[in-house]
Amino acid sequence: MISAIIFLIISIYALLIGGYIYGFNKAPDFFISDIQPQTKFTIIIVFRNEAENLPELIESLKNLNYSRNHFEIIFVNDDSTDNSIEIIKTNTEKTHLDFQLINRDVKTNSPKKDAIQTAVRNVKSSWIITTDADCIVPKYWLDFFDACIQQNTYRLIAGPVSYRIAKNPLSQFQTLDFISLMGTTIGSFGLKKPFMANGANLAYEVELFHELNGFDGNSHIASGDDVFLLQKARKANPKYVGFLKNNKALVLTKPVQSLNTLIKQRIRWASKSTAYSSVLAKFTGLIVLAMNMLVISTIGFALVDIISWNSCLYIWVIKLSVDFILLFKTIRFLKQETIISSYFWSSIVHPFFICYVAILSLFKGYEWKNRHFKK
Repeated sequence: MISAIIFLIISIYALLIGGYIYGFNKAPDFFISDIQPQTKFTIIIVFRNEAENLPELIESLKNLNYSRNHFEIIFVNDDSTDNSIEIIKTNTEKTHLDFQLINRDVKTNSPKKDAIQTAVRNVKSSWIITTDADCIVPKYWLDFFDACIQQNTYRLIAGPVSYRIAKNPLSQFQTLDFISLMGTTIGSFGLKKPFMANGANLAYEVELFHELNGFDGNSHIASGDDVFLLQKARKANPKYVGFLKNNKALVLTKPVQSLNTLIKQRIRWASKSTAYSSVLAKFTGLIVLAMNMLVISTIGFALVDIISWNSCLYIWVIKLSVDFILLFKTIRFLKQETIISSYFWSSIVHPFFICYVAILSLFKGYEWKNRHFKK
């Protein structure tokens, strides 16, 4: 009986990840063409106590290649208590950047969504593009999104995001974990069943945002401004959404600096999954959790002679091998090959981390930006 369950979980998991590998290959690479920029963007950046990170972000915004007449920036202050506002004002002086600095209106239990809703009321362009205060955007960021808009009929476009690679083990571990999520994201778009996106690199029509009634229906969930909007757009019309698959549109963000913060972050990410409208998203979460619980359980099974140690090893090797294919494809796409050396030890730790976070997310609230949110 146990052998049959093990075989079933492994088979479904391998087929699932194999499907995302297939989807990753199917997702079309996007190549920019030499065309005149047409799209006008509003870049929305929500910040809360980001004085340390804002100078780098603003510097990258200064270096954008896009015509200054075709984009504006709205910084939304989410109750910052540090000198973030002064940092923005100081770093945007004499830059010729068209920017606004506004405060969030409190409407719901979701500060991030409230902040974006506040910004939308001040938007003067036809497209919104969001990023985070701890990010760096590439020079041709807006050029790629403009070209993608001109060449397609998309109304919401997700772009690639990854961590800046650091040498310490914690950063390497979470970078690999994050890359696996990005690989799944791209794979799901390739399968035409996307359910994940990242607000650090996400563009959508202002008109679409209004048609979908913004974040109505999920405003009680603190996070998820990106995935819930994507899922609403896809449900309205699958042709509305697309992925900008080009690493020159890659937005880089910072890994967190402590294990405790990482656990809190992942609990927050996991806690919103029960509200997903995508069946594939829920199924993926369930199978991934089942597989990770299985590989941990095999150690106990081997200790009590339910299975042999060779069988235990085979199960771990199968999982590591299947995972590596999708991970390697994503790493190569992101041009972050230096992280591969951390894969083996990271993949041993990962199942324990995933199961620990999953269990905590069932019973525990989370902390985000020094605010506490209940389950």
